[in-house]
Amino acid sequence: MKLNELKPSPGSRKKRKRIGRGNGSGHGGTSCKGAKGQKARAGGRTRPGFEGGQMPLTRRLPKRGFFNPFRKEIVIVNIGQLGRFPQGTVVDAAALLEKGVIRTEGDGIKILGKGTIEYPLTVKTNWISRQAREKIEASGGTVEVI
Repeated sequence: MKLNELKPSPGSRKKRKRIGRGNGSGHGGTSCKGAKGQKARAGGRTRPGFEGGQMPLTRRLPKRGFFNPFRKEIVIVNIGQLGRFPQGTVVDAAALLEKGVIRTEGDGIKILGKGTIEYPLTVKTNWISRQAREKIEASGGTVEVI
């Protein structure tokens, strides 16, 4: 076998349909689109969600609630989750991301008081609850609100 004798296996390579190239091709005339009508025209398709003039499903269903485009995504971290950090560590957004406590910073991080902590940590955060602040300071740690 030589390189010039190589051929793809039969049926693996299909010729593309060349439409509108004359009647002799078998795909001329109306270019495989039938005769007239919306689907025969250039750009002749309906938009997504169009139901033939019937009231679309998106308009038939009731609308509820309100979406605030200016809302803030505040990420919540509990005191109990800070147990992953060794004593004396500075806990900030970068450290929380690195340890996998949070997936994203969002628009800020708030520390809440669920759980306990027995050793001092330095916590740098955007918001903190009163109870969480008291628990951190009671263990000898410090809180810095950014």
